[in-house]
Amino acid sequence: MPENVTVIGGGLAGMASAIRLAGEDYNVTIIEKGERLGGKLNQRTGKGYIFDTGPSILTLPWVLEELFEAVGKDVHDYLDIQRIEPGWRTFFEDGTTIDLTSDLPKMLEELKKVSEDDASRFFEYLDYCHKMYDLSMKSFYRDSISGVSDLRANHSLKEMWAMDPFHSLNQTTERFFKDKHLQQMFNFLIMYIGSSPYDAPAMLSQMTHVQLGVGVFYVQGGMYKIAEAMESVLEELGVEIRLETEVEKVVTKKKQVKEVHLAGGDVLTPDLVVSNLEVIPFYEHLLESKKLRKKALADRKKFEPTVSGLVLLLGVDSNYDKLGHHNFFFSEDQEKEFQQVFKEKKPADDPTVYVGISSKSDSSQAPPGKENMFVLTHVPALQKGEDWNKNFSGYRDVVLSKLERMGMTGLRDRIEYEYTFTPNDIESLYGSNGGSIYGVVTDRKLNGGFKMDTKSSVVDNLYFVGGATHPGGGVPMVTLSGHMAANAILEKHGSPKKAVKS
Repeated sequence: MPENVTVIGGGLAGMASAIRLAGEDYNVTIIEKGERLGGKLNQRTGKGYIFDTGPSILTLPWVLEELFEAVGKDVHDYLDIQRIEPGWRTFFEDGTTIDLTSDLPKMLEELKKVSEDDASRFFEYLDYCHKMYDLSMKSFYRDSISGVSDLRANHSLKEMWAMDPFHSLNQTTERFFKDKHLQQMFNFLIMYIGSSPYDAPAMLSQMTHVQLGVGVFYVQGGMYKIAEAMESVLEELGVEIRLETEVEKVVTKKKQVKEVHLAGGDVLTPDLVVSNLEVIPFYEHLLESKKLRKKALADRKKFEPTVSGLVLLLGVDSNYDKLGHHNFFFSEDQEKEFQQVFKEKKPADDPTVYVGISSKSDSSQAPPGKENMFVLTHVPALQKGEDWNKNFSGYRDVVLSKLERMGMTGLRDRIEYEYTFTPNDIESLYGSNGGSIYGVVTDRKLNGGFKMDTKSSVVDNLYFVGGATHPGGGVPMVTLSGHMAANAILEKHGSPKKAVKS
Protein backbone atom coordinates (compact mmCIF):
# COMPACT_ATOMS: atom_id res chain seq x y z
CA MET A 1 0.00 0.00 0.00
CA PRO A 2 1.40 3.46 -0.91
CA GLU A 3 2.02 5.63 2.12
CA ASN A 4 4.22 8.58 1.15
CA VAL A 5 2.61 11.53 -0.61
CA THR A 6 4.28 14.65 -1.98
CA VAL A 7 2.01 17.64 -2.50
CA ILE A 8 3.44 20.17 -4.94
CA GLY A 9 2.11 23.58 -3.99
CA GLY A 10 0.62 24.76 -0.72
CA GLY A 11 -2.52 26.54 -1.91
CA LEU A 12 -5.89 25.77 -0.32
CA ALA A 13 -6.44 22.76 -2.56
CA GLY A 14 -3.03 21.30 -1.78
CA MET A 15 -3.55 21.85 1.94
CA ALA A 16 -7.03 20.30 1.81
CA SER A 17 -5.75 17.14 0.14
CA ALA A 18 -2.87 16.97 2.63
CA ILE A 19 -5.22 17.33 5.59
CA ARG A 20 -7.52 14.59 4.34
CA LEU A 21 -4.68 12.15 3.54
CA ALA A 22 -2.73 12.86 6.72
CA GLY A 23 -5.93 12.17 8.64
CA GLU A 24 -5.80 8.64 7.18
CA ASP A 25 -2.15 8.21 8.27
CA TYR A 26 -0.46 8.89 4.96
CA ASN A 27 2.99 10.47 5.37
CA VAL A 28 2.52 13.81 3.62
CA THR A 29 5.06 16.42 2.61
CA ILE A 30 4.03 19.79 1.13
CA ILE A 31 6.53 21.56 -1.13
CA GLU A 32 5.78 25.29 -1.47
CA LYS A 33 7.99 27.75 -3.32
CA GLY A 34 6.58 30.79 -1.51
CA GLU A 35 7.37 32.07 1.95
CA ARG A 36 4.01 30.98 3.34
CA LEU A 37 1.14 28.62 2.60
CA GLY A 38 -2.13 29.75 1.05
CA GLY A 39 -1.37 30.18 -2.65
CA LYS A 40 -3.50 32.96 -4.11
CA LEU A 41 -5.13 33.33 -0.69
CA ASN A 42 -2.39 35.46 0.77
CA GLN A 43 -1.78 38.65 2.69
CA ARG A 44 0.13 41.92 2.46
CA THR A 45 0.54 44.67 5.04
CA GLY A 46 1.79 48.24 5.01
CA LYS A 47 1.33 51.52 6.92
CA GLY A 48 -1.13 49.87 9.31
CA TYR A 49 -3.28 48.36 6.53
CA ILE A 50 -3.90 44.63 6.13
CA PHE A 51 -4.97 43.27 2.74
CA ASP A 52 -6.10 39.85 1.59
CA THR A 53 -4.39 39.66 -1.80
CA GLY A 54 -6.57 36.96 -3.34
CA PRO A 55 -10.06 35.67 -2.48
CA SER A 56 -12.05 38.25 -0.54
CA ILE A 57 -15.49 36.60 -0.50
CA LEU A 58 -16.28 33.36 1.34
CA THR A 59 -19.25 31.26 0.29
CA LEU A 60 -20.35 27.71 1.18
CA PRO A 61 -18.66 27.58 4.61
CA TRP A 62 -19.97 24.02 4.95
CA VAL A 63 -17.05 22.96 2.73
CA LEU A 64 -14.54 24.03 5.38
CA GLU A 65 -16.71 22.48 8.10
CA GLU A 66 -16.73 19.10 6.33
CA LEU A 67 -12.99 19.13 5.67
CA PHE A 68 -12.17 19.79 9.31
CA GLU A 69 -14.78 17.27 10.51
CA ALA A 70 -13.13 14.60 8.33
CA VAL A 71 -10.08 14.74 10.61
CA GLY A 72 -11.94 15.19 13.87
CA LYS A 73 -11.69 18.99 14.05
CA ASP A 74 -14.22 21.81 14.36
CA VAL A 75 -13.45 24.69 12.00
CA HIS A 76 -15.19 27.10 14.37
CA ASP A 77 -12.51 26.39 16.97
CA TYR A 78 -10.06 27.95 14.51
CA LEU A 79 -12.08 30.61 12.66
CA ASP A 80 -14.64 33.29 13.48
CA ILE A 81 -16.89 33.12 10.40
CA GLN A 82 -19.49 35.87 10.11
CA ARG A 83 -22.22 36.58 7.60
CA ILE A 84 -22.03 39.81 5.58
CA GLU A 85 -25.13 41.85 4.73
CA PRO A 86 -25.65 43.07 2.12
CA GLY A 87 -23.62 40.54 0.21
CA TRP A 88 -22.94 43.04 -2.57
CA ARG A 89 -23.59 46.74 -3.09
CA THR A 90 -23.82 47.47 -6.81
CA PHE A 91 -23.42 50.74 -8.68
CA PHE A 92 -24.39 51.52 -12.27
CA GLU A 93 -23.31 54.31 -14.62
CA ASP A 94 -26.80 55.85 -14.68
CA GLY A 95 -26.79 56.29 -10.88
CA THR A 96 -28.84 53.19 -10.05
CA THR A 97 -27.72 51.31 -6.93
CA ILE A 98 -28.92 47.86 -5.84
CA ASP A 99 -28.03 45.90 -2.73
CA LEU A 100 -27.79 42.15 -3.22
CA THR A 101 -28.96 40.71 0.08
CA SER A 102 -30.10 37.36 1.43
CA ASP A 103 -32.74 39.23 3.47
CA LEU A 104 -35.40 38.34 0.92
CA PRO A 105 -38.02 40.97 1.86
CA LYS A 106 -35.30 43.63 1.52
CA MET A 107 -34.09 42.05 -1.72
CA LEU A 108 -37.60 42.21 -3.11
CA GLU A 109 -37.79 45.92 -2.30
CA GLU A 110 -34.43 46.46 -3.99
CA LEU A 111 -35.79 44.83 -7.14
CA LYS A 112 -39.00 46.83 -7.03
CA LYS A 113 -36.94 50.03 -7.09
CA VAL A 114 -35.90 49.21 -10.64
CA SER A 115 -38.70 46.97 -11.96
CA GLU A 116 -41.98 45.95 -10.35
CA ASP A 117 -42.50 43.52 -13.20
CA ASP A 118 -39.20 41.73 -12.67
CA ALA A 119 -39.72 41.68 -8.92
CA SER A 120 -42.87 39.61 -9.49
CA ARG A 121 -40.72 36.87 -11.07
CA PHE A 122 -38.02 36.93 -8.40
CA PHE A 123 -39.21 33.97 -6.33
CA GLU A 124 -39.71 31.86 -9.47
CA TYR A 125 -36.10 32.65 -10.38
CA LEU A 126 -34.91 31.77 -6.88
CA ASP A 127 -36.74 28.46 -7.08
CA TYR A 128 -34.98 27.67 -10.38
CA CYS A 129 -31.56 28.53 -8.88
CA HIS A 130 -32.30 26.48 -5.76
CA LYS A 131 -33.19 23.43 -7.86
CA MET A 132 -29.89 23.77 -9.74
CA TYR A 133 -28.05 23.87 -6.41
CA ASP A 134 -29.92 20.82 -5.10
CA LEU A 135 -29.04 18.87 -8.25
CA SER A 136 -25.41 19.89 -7.81
CA MET A 137 -25.39 18.62 -4.24
CA LYS A 138 -26.00 15.11 -5.63
CA SER A 139 -22.88 15.17 -7.83
CA PHE A 140 -21.06 18.43 -8.52
CA TYR A 141 -20.23 19.09 -4.86
CA ARG A 142 -19.70 15.44 -3.95
CA ASP A 143 -17.69 13.71 -6.69
CA SER A 144 -15.00 14.60 -9.16
CA ILE A 145 -16.94 15.15 -12.39
CA SER A 146 -15.03 15.26 -15.68
CA GLY A 147 -17.72 14.47 -18.25
CA VAL A 148 -21.28 13.47 -19.06
CA SER A 149 -20.65 9.83 -18.08
CA ASP A 150 -19.87 10.93 -14.52
CA LEU A 151 -23.13 12.89 -14.40
CA ARG A 152 -25.07 9.86 -15.67
CA ALA A 153 -23.63 7.82 -12.82
CA ASN A 154 -25.15 10.25 -10.30
CA HIS A 155 -28.36 11.42 -11.98
CA SER A 156 -31.42 10.10 -13.72
CA LEU A 157 -32.19 11.29 -17.25
CA LYS A 158 -34.98 13.41 -15.80
CA GLU A 159 -32.52 15.15 -13.49
CA MET A 160 -30.01 15.70 -16.30
CA TRP A 161 -32.74 17.27 -18.41
CA ALA A 162 -33.68 19.48 -15.45
CA MET A 163 -30.12 20.87 -15.54
CA ASP A 164 -31.19 22.88 -18.60
CA PRO A 165 -28.21 21.76 -20.71
CA PHE A 166 -29.12 23.66 -23.89
CA HIS A 167 -29.19 27.16 -22.42
CA SER A 168 -26.53 29.57 -21.24
CA LEU A 169 -26.58 31.38 -17.94
CA ASN A 170 -27.38 34.65 -19.72
CA GLN A 171 -30.34 33.09 -21.52
CA THR A 172 -31.72 31.97 -18.18
CA THR A 173 -31.23 35.41 -16.63
CA GLU A 174 -33.00 37.06 -19.57
CA ARG A 175 -35.89 34.62 -19.23
CA PHE A 176 -36.65 35.87 -15.71
CA PHE A 177 -35.56 39.52 -15.86
CA LYS A 178 -36.10 42.18 -18.54
CA ASP A 179 -34.40 45.08 -16.75
CA LYS A 180 -30.80 45.49 -17.90
CA HIS A 181 -29.52 46.32 -14.40
CA LEU A 182 -30.89 43.08 -12.96
CA GLN A 183 -29.66 41.01 -15.86
CA GLN A 184 -26.17 42.43 -15.41
CA MET A 185 -26.13 41.95 -11.64
CA PHE A 186 -27.23 38.32 -11.68
CA ASN A 187 -25.09 37.51 -14.73
CA PHE A 188 -21.99 38.81 -12.99
CA LEU A 189 -22.23 36.17 -10.28
CA ILE A 190 -20.52 33.84 -12.78
CA MET A 191 -17.35 35.90 -12.47
CA TYR A 192 -16.77 34.11 -9.18
CA ILE A 193 -15.35 31.41 -11.43
CA GLY A 194 -13.95 33.74 -14.08
CA SER A 195 -16.29 32.77 -16.91
CA SER A 196 -18.71 34.51 -19.25
CA PRO A 197 -22.49 34.29 -18.75
CA TYR A 198 -22.84 34.03 -22.52
CA ASP A 199 -20.76 30.82 -22.58
CA ALA A 200 -21.34 29.22 -19.16
CA PRO A 201 -24.14 26.67 -18.77
CA ALA A 202 -27.46 27.61 -17.19
CA MET A 203 -26.71 25.15 -14.41
CA LEU A 204 -24.43 27.75 -12.87
CA SER A 205 -27.42 29.96 -12.13
CA GLN A 206 -27.11 28.15 -8.82
CA MET A 207 -24.55 30.84 -7.93
CA THR A 208 -27.54 33.01 -7.05
CA HIS A 209 -28.65 30.45 -4.48
CA VAL A 210 -25.09 30.23 -3.19
CA GLN A 211 -25.20 33.99 -2.59
CA LEU A 212 -28.77 34.51 -1.43
CA GLY A 213 -29.72 31.11 -0.07
CA VAL A 214 -26.50 30.10 1.67
CA GLY A 215 -25.00 33.57 2.09
CA VAL A 216 -21.83 35.65 1.86
CA PHE A 217 -19.33 35.30 4.70
CA TYR A 218 -16.13 36.82 6.04
CA VAL A 219 -13.49 35.56 8.47
CA GLN A 220 -12.64 38.01 11.23
CA GLY A 221 -8.98 38.96 11.09
CA GLY A 222 -8.95 38.55 7.31
CA MET A 223 -9.53 35.77 4.83
CA TYR A 224 -5.92 34.66 5.23
CA LYS A 225 -6.99 33.22 8.59
CA ILE A 226 -8.38 30.28 6.58
CA ALA A 227 -4.90 29.38 5.40
CA GLU A 228 -3.53 29.81 8.92
CA ALA A 229 -6.24 27.53 10.33
CA MET A 230 -5.52 24.84 7.75
CA GLU A 231 -1.79 25.14 8.47
CA SER A 232 -2.48 24.61 12.18
CA VAL A 233 -4.36 21.39 11.38
CA LEU A 234 -1.55 20.23 9.11
CA GLU A 235 0.94 20.72 11.92
CA GLU A 236 -1.30 18.88 14.36
CA LEU A 237 -1.48 15.97 11.91
CA GLY A 238 2.31 15.85 11.51
CA VAL A 239 2.52 16.99 7.89
CA GLU A 240 5.99 18.12 6.82
CA ILE A 241 5.91 21.61 5.29
CA ARG A 242 8.85 22.81 3.24
CA LEU A 243 8.52 26.50 2.39
CA GLU A 244 10.65 28.52 -0.05
CA THR A 245 11.41 25.27 -1.85
CA GLU A 246 10.89 24.91 -5.58
CA VAL A 247 10.28 21.75 -7.58
CA GLU A 248 12.57 21.62 -10.61
CA LYS A 249 11.35 18.48 -12.35
CA VAL A 250 9.29 15.33 -11.96
CA VAL A 251 10.81 12.10 -13.29
CA THR A 252 8.64 9.17 -14.38
CA LYS A 253 9.25 5.56 -15.31
CA LYS A 254 6.62 3.20 -16.72
CA LYS A 255 3.87 5.79 -16.19
CA GLN A 256 4.79 6.24 -12.52
CA VAL A 257 6.31 9.27 -10.79
CA LYS A 258 9.57 7.98 -9.36
CA GLU A 259 11.40 11.16 -8.35
CA VAL A 260 10.57 14.75 -7.49
CA HIS A 261 13.70 16.89 -7.86
CA LEU A 262 13.94 20.02 -5.71
CA ALA A 263 16.03 23.14 -6.20
CA GLY A 264 19.14 22.67 -4.10
CA GLY A 265 19.58 19.04 -5.02
CA ASP A 266 17.17 17.08 -2.80
CA VAL A 267 15.28 14.25 -4.49
CA LEU A 268 12.02 12.86 -3.10
CA THR A 269 10.72 9.39 -3.98
CA PRO A 270 6.99 9.48 -3.15
CA ASP A 271 4.45 6.75 -3.74
CA LEU A 272 1.89 9.34 -4.83
CA VAL A 273 2.04 12.95 -6.03
CA VAL A 274 -0.68 15.60 -5.73
CA SER A 275 -0.05 18.72 -7.81
CA ASN A 276 -1.59 22.01 -6.70
CA LEU A 277 0.24 23.58 -9.63
CA GLU A 278 -2.28 23.80 -12.47
CA VAL A 279 -2.44 20.89 -14.90
CA ILE A 280 -1.07 22.60 -18.03
CA PRO A 281 1.85 24.40 -16.29
CA PHE A 282 2.72 21.15 -14.50
CA TYR A 283 3.06 19.25 -17.74
CA GLU A 284 4.79 22.14 -19.51
CA HIS A 285 7.36 22.96 -16.86
CA LEU A 286 7.83 20.00 -14.49
CA LEU A 287 7.18 16.71 -16.26
CA GLU A 288 10.46 15.48 -17.69
CA SER A 289 9.00 13.01 -20.22
CA LYS A 290 8.33 14.81 -23.52
CA LYS A 291 6.31 11.86 -24.78
CA LEU A 292 3.91 11.90 -21.82
CA ARG A 293 3.75 15.69 -21.91
CA LYS A 294 2.67 15.73 -25.55
CA LYS A 295 0.00 13.11 -24.90
CA ALA A 296 -1.31 14.87 -21.81
CA LEU A 297 -1.63 18.24 -23.58
CA ALA A 298 -3.28 16.95 -26.74
CA ASP A 299 -6.65 18.47 -25.85
CA ARG A 300 -5.37 21.60 -24.07
CA LYS A 301 -7.29 23.95 -26.42
CA LYS A 302 -10.52 22.83 -24.74
CA PHE A 303 -9.24 24.15 -21.43
CA GLU A 304 -8.51 27.83 -21.88
CA PRO A 305 -7.49 29.77 -18.76
CA THR A 306 -10.06 31.96 -17.06
CA VAL A 307 -9.57 35.68 -16.75
CA SER A 308 -6.64 37.15 -14.93
CA GLY A 309 -6.79 40.42 -13.03
CA LEU A 310 -5.28 43.79 -12.29
CA VAL A 311 -5.24 44.16 -8.50
CA LEU A 312 -4.71 47.47 -6.70
CA LEU A 313 -4.29 47.34 -2.92
CA LEU A 314 -5.10 50.85 -1.76
CA GLY A 315 -4.77 52.28 1.74
CA VAL A 316 -7.10 55.30 1.75
CA ASP A 317 -6.93 58.00 4.40
CA SER A 318 -10.71 58.51 4.72
CA ASN A 319 -14.04 56.67 4.66
CA TYR A 320 -16.46 56.29 1.77
CA ASP A 321 -19.69 55.95 3.70
CA LYS A 322 -21.85 54.88 0.73
CA LEU A 323 -19.77 51.78 0.10
CA GLY A 324 -20.30 48.37 1.67
CA HIS A 325 -17.92 45.50 2.38
CA HIS A 326 -18.27 44.22 -1.20
CA ASN A 327 -18.92 46.70 -4.03
CA PHE A 328 -19.30 46.32 -7.79
CA PHE A 329 -19.11 49.24 -10.18
CA PHE A 330 -20.61 47.89 -13.38
CA SER A 331 -19.75 48.60 -16.98
CA GLU A 332 -22.34 50.45 -19.03
CA ASP A 333 -22.51 47.71 -21.68
CA GLN A 334 -22.09 44.20 -20.25
CA GLU A 335 -22.23 42.47 -23.64
CA LYS A 336 -19.42 44.63 -25.01
CA GLU A 337 -17.37 44.07 -21.85
CA PHE A 338 -17.60 40.28 -22.06
CA GLN A 339 -17.01 40.34 -25.83
CA GLN A 340 -13.80 42.30 -25.39
CA VAL A 341 -12.44 40.25 -22.50
CA PHE A 342 -13.45 36.73 -23.60
CA LYS A 343 -13.56 36.91 -27.40
CA GLU A 344 -11.24 39.75 -28.41
CA LYS A 345 -8.84 38.95 -25.56
CA LYS A 346 -8.28 42.57 -24.61
CA PRO A 347 -9.00 44.62 -21.48
CA ALA A 348 -12.47 46.14 -21.58
CA ASP A 349 -12.72 49.82 -22.48
CA ASP A 350 -15.22 50.19 -19.64
CA PRO A 351 -14.61 47.38 -17.13
CA THR A 352 -16.63 46.26 -14.15
CA VAL A 353 -14.57 47.03 -11.05
CA TYR A 354 -14.82 45.24 -7.71
CA VAL A 355 -13.86 47.09 -4.52
CA GLY A 356 -13.63 45.03 -1.35
CA ILE A 357 -13.24 46.90 1.95
CA SER A 358 -12.87 44.39 4.78
CA SER A 359 -12.37 47.23 7.28
CA LYS A 360 -16.10 47.91 6.88
CA SER A 361 -16.68 44.70 8.86
CA ASP A 362 -13.39 44.37 10.69
CA SER A 363 -11.72 47.44 12.21
CA SER A 364 -8.44 45.54 12.64
CA GLN A 365 -7.80 45.75 8.90
CA ALA A 366 -7.10 49.51 8.67
CA PRO A 367 -6.07 52.43 10.92
CA PRO A 368 -8.95 54.36 12.55
CA GLY A 369 -10.86 56.53 10.10
CA LYS A 370 -9.21 54.87 7.09
CA GLU A 371 -10.07 52.04 4.71
CA ASN A 372 -8.25 49.14 3.05
CA MET A 373 -9.42 48.71 -0.53
CA PHE A 374 -8.89 45.58 -2.60
CA VAL A 375 -9.61 46.74 -6.15
CA LEU A 376 -9.94 43.99 -8.77
CA THR A 377 -10.54 44.42 -12.47
CA HIS A 378 -10.76 41.28 -14.58
CA VAL A 379 -8.60 41.24 -17.70
CA PRO A 380 -7.81 38.48 -20.22
CA ALA A 381 -5.25 35.85 -19.36
CA LEU A 382 -1.78 36.62 -20.67
CA GLN A 383 -0.99 35.92 -24.28
CA LYS A 384 2.44 34.42 -24.95
CA GLY A 385 5.13 37.04 -24.35
CA GLU A 386 2.69 39.70 -23.11
CA ASP A 387 4.06 42.19 -20.58
CA TRP A 388 1.54 44.15 -18.50
CA ASN A 389 4.17 46.69 -17.48
CA LYS A 390 3.61 48.32 -20.86
CA ASN A 391 -0.07 49.13 -20.29
CA PHE A 392 -0.32 49.11 -16.49
CA SER A 393 -0.28 52.87 -15.86
CA GLY A 394 -2.85 53.57 -18.57
CA TYR A 395 -5.27 50.91 -17.35
CA ARG A 396 -4.78 51.93 -13.73
CA ASP A 397 -6.03 55.36 -14.80
CA VAL A 398 -9.05 53.77 -16.51
CA VAL A 399 -9.97 51.99 -13.27
CA LEU A 400 -9.43 54.94 -10.92
CA SER A 401 -11.23 57.36 -13.27
CA LYS A 402 -14.24 55.03 -13.34
CA LEU A 403 -14.37 54.80 -9.55
CA GLU A 404 -14.07 58.57 -9.14
CA ARG A 405 -16.74 59.16 -11.81
CA MET A 406 -19.15 56.76 -10.07
CA GLY A 407 -18.98 58.29 -6.61
CA MET A 408 -15.54 57.77 -5.09
CA THR A 409 -14.65 61.44 -5.38
CA GLY A 410 -11.01 62.41 -4.89
CA LEU A 411 -9.83 58.80 -4.61
CA ARG A 412 -6.40 59.44 -6.14
CA ASP A 413 -5.63 62.18 -3.63
CA ARG A 414 -6.62 59.96 -0.69
CA ILE A 415 -4.31 57.03 -1.47
CA GLU A 416 -1.47 56.82 1.07
CA TYR A 417 -0.45 53.20 0.42
CA GLU A 418 -0.53 51.24 -2.83
CA TYR A 419 0.63 47.84 -3.99
CA THR A 420 -0.14 46.26 -7.35
CA PHE A 421 -0.47 42.77 -8.84
CA THR A 422 -0.57 42.43 -12.62
CA PRO A 423 -1.30 39.24 -14.58
CA ASN A 424 2.47 38.78 -14.94
CA ASP A 425 2.83 38.89 -11.15
CA ILE A 426 0.03 36.34 -10.68
CA GLU A 427 1.61 34.00 -13.22
CA SER A 428 5.06 34.36 -11.64
CA LEU A 429 3.89 33.95 -8.03
CA TYR A 430 1.46 31.07 -8.46
CA GLY A 431 2.43 29.41 -11.74
CA SER A 432 -1.12 29.69 -13.08
CA ASN A 433 -1.67 29.39 -16.82
CA GLY A 434 -1.51 32.93 -18.25
CA GLY A 435 -1.98 34.39 -14.79
CA SER A 436 -5.43 32.83 -14.58
CA ILE A 437 -7.19 33.56 -11.28
CA TYR A 438 -9.84 30.82 -11.37
CA GLY A 439 -8.21 27.98 -13.32
CA VAL A 440 -10.03 26.75 -16.44
CA VAL A 441 -12.88 28.62 -18.12
CA THR A 442 -16.36 27.09 -17.87
CA ASP A 443 -17.68 27.05 -21.44
CA ARG A 444 -20.55 24.80 -22.48
CA LYS A 445 -19.44 24.71 -26.15
CA LEU A 446 -15.68 24.52 -25.63
CA ASN A 447 -15.52 21.92 -22.85
CA GLY A 448 -19.12 21.17 -21.94
CA GLY A 449 -18.65 23.18 -18.75
CA PHE A 450 -16.31 20.51 -17.37
CA LYS A 451 -12.83 20.96 -15.89
CA MET A 452 -9.66 18.94 -16.35
CA ASP A 453 -9.38 15.47 -14.83
CA THR A 454 -8.30 15.12 -11.22
CA LYS A 455 -6.52 11.88 -12.08
CA SER A 456 -3.66 12.27 -14.54
CA SER A 457 -4.40 10.73 -17.92
CA VAL A 458 -0.78 9.72 -18.48
CA VAL A 459 0.80 9.08 -15.05
CA ASP A 460 -0.78 6.49 -12.77
CA ASN A 461 0.24 7.89 -9.39
CA LEU A 462 -0.34 11.59 -10.15
CA TYR A 463 -3.38 13.66 -9.13
CA PHE A 464 -4.29 17.31 -9.65
CA VAL A 465 -6.14 19.79 -7.44
CA GLY A 466 -7.06 23.47 -7.73
CA GLY A 467 -9.11 25.71 -9.99
CA ALA A 468 -8.23 23.91 -13.24
CA THR A 469 -9.86 20.72 -11.92
CA HIS A 470 -13.40 20.01 -10.78
CA PRO A 471 -15.25 21.86 -9.35
CA GLY A 472 -13.28 25.03 -10.26
CA GLY A 473 -12.04 28.28 -8.73
CA GLY A 474 -12.86 30.09 -5.49
CA VAL A 475 -12.23 29.21 -1.83
CA PRO A 476 -14.89 26.51 -1.41
CA MET A 477 -14.36 25.02 -4.87
CA VAL A 478 -10.59 24.57 -4.67
CA THR A 479 -10.95 23.24 -1.13
CA LEU A 480 -13.47 20.73 -2.45
CA SER A 481 -11.09 19.76 -5.25
CA GLY A 482 -8.44 18.84 -2.68
CA HIS A 483 -10.93 16.89 -0.61
CA MET A 484 -12.23 15.06 -3.70
CA ALA A 485 -8.75 14.17 -4.94
CA ALA A 486 -7.91 12.71 -1.54
CA ASN A 487 -11.13 10.70 -1.61
CA ALA A 488 -10.19 9.37 -5.06
CA ILE A 489 -6.80 8.31 -3.71
CA LEU A 490 -8.37 6.62 -0.69
CA GLU A 491 -10.87 4.81 -2.90
CA LYS A 492 -8.13 3.46 -5.18
CA HIS A 493 -5.27 2.92 -2.77
CA GLY A 494 -6.95 2.52 0.59
CA SER A 495 -6.21 4.01 4.00
CA PRO A 496 -3.09 3.17 6.02
CA LYS A 497 -5.11 3.87 9.18
CA LYS A 498 -7.74 1.28 8.25
CA ALA A 499 -5.08 -1.19 7.17
CA VAL A 500 -3.46 -1.02 10.63
CA LYS A 501 -6.79 -1.53 12.37
CA SER A 502 -7.61 -4.58 10.27
